[in-house]
Amino acid sequence: DTLQHVNESKHIAVYHKGRFFKVWMFYDGRLLLPREIEQQMARILADKSEPLPGEEKLAALTAGDRTPWAQARETFFVRGKNKHSLDAIEKAAFFVTLDDTEQRYDAGNPVKSLDSYAKSLLHGKCYDRWFDKSFNLIVFKNGTMGLNAEHSWADAPIIGHLWEHVLSMDPVRLGYTDEGHCCGEPHPNLPGPQRLSWDIPAECLEVVESSLTVARNLADDVDSHIFPFNDFGKGLIKKCRTSPDAFIQIALQLAHYRDKKKFCLTYEASMTRLFREGRTETVRSCTMETCAFVRAMIGGETREDCLKLLKLAAEKHQNLYRLAMTGEGIDRHLFCLYVVSKYLGEDSPFLKEVLSEPWRLSTSQTPLQQLELFDLVRHPEYVSSGGGFGPVADDGYGVSYIIVGENLINFHISSKHSSPETDSHR
Repeated sequence: DTLQHVNESKHIAVYHKGRFFKVWMFYDGRLLLPREIEQQMARILADKSEPLPGEEKLAALTAGDRTPWAQARETFFVRGKNKHSLDAIEKAAFFVTLDDTEQRYDAGNPVKSLDSYAKSLLHGKCYDRWFDKSFNLIVFKNGTMGLNAEHSWADAPIIGHLWEHVLSMDPVRLGYTDEGHCCGEPHPNLPGPQRLSWDIPAECLEVVESSLTVARNLADDVDSHIFPFNDFGKGLIKKCRTSPDAFIQIALQLAHYRDKKKFCLTYEASMTRLFREGRTETVRSCTMETCAFVRAMIGGETREDCLKLLKLAAEKHQNLYRLAMTGEGIDRHLFCLYVVSKYLGEDSPFLKEVLSEPWRLSTSQTPLQQLELFDLVRHPEYVSSGGGFGPVADDGYGVSYIIVGENLINFHISSKHSSPETDSHR
């Protein structure tokens, strides 16, 4: 796989009921206005044509093993209409799925509704997302929306920043008419979306079905759970003079120990965006100080002793986070040593041991309100529930969390059904 930058892209690719469309986002020398974009989407929704043979599940090629997809590209997509249509998708700014299912947050049943919402965004039907794209924008039948982002090109705060703009610009800055349309008028001469054409032979269909089977097995194994915690939040934690991130990380260690009766190597992503093109560094948050606090809590030590150990653990965590943010972490250094050793052909038993240990608890915080685009107190409905990711280890957990305002923390917990050691709902 390679990363490709299509800086001059002026169109998007849209999938609806098994059909692919190319939609230009520019016309007459300017970007389309919101009402004109609505006009194009309405045209797609009104299109009653059937999918071409093999078209409906074609995107499953991007969801399965990479080698069969690479081989299929070279065999079936290097010439003619297939190449033309594939280029239209791959050179699009991003991919949009007009999903024919409905998802929403149900205040009466928040956990079940959010779990269903997240699973749909994560993989959908395994053939209605184009997983090679940097991100997929999914719009459900009832108007709710979400994103599926590929991770290699960027980290969560980048997509989070984008989504904050969407959530604030749409209702606060742009608005709608009383009839529910985007403000403005349709364009009388705007060319409609272009339907993409395919000629999919039987041999390619076999690869599609094989990839779909692989993808469904992977998707069905994901145990995803969204847990809105509102007993208290950042406000109370800060009143106790403790870092909210440190508090949450220590709480995760306590929860993991109660779940598995043991500690594990823990990964927390720290941003290194103080540096040009900075990505992440690792905070190894399962420290000796945190372990001491967990043992004290489990062992029923006095409240005073537990509070003292909690303070020490939080201070240690904050210090590690600062070091990671400022380029003083160890894991990217170890990775560079590994790359150099491979280049020189030198075998390093130390690096092999250190870098092969599984991260059975992989964690990350998604920052909220990177810019003050709207008043969170006055408009709590404009806030995203955050995002999640799968477990890094087959017998481990993935935990993403987002701190919302003063009194809410959303947790996204993932594991695998196939592991007898894990249970995301537990």
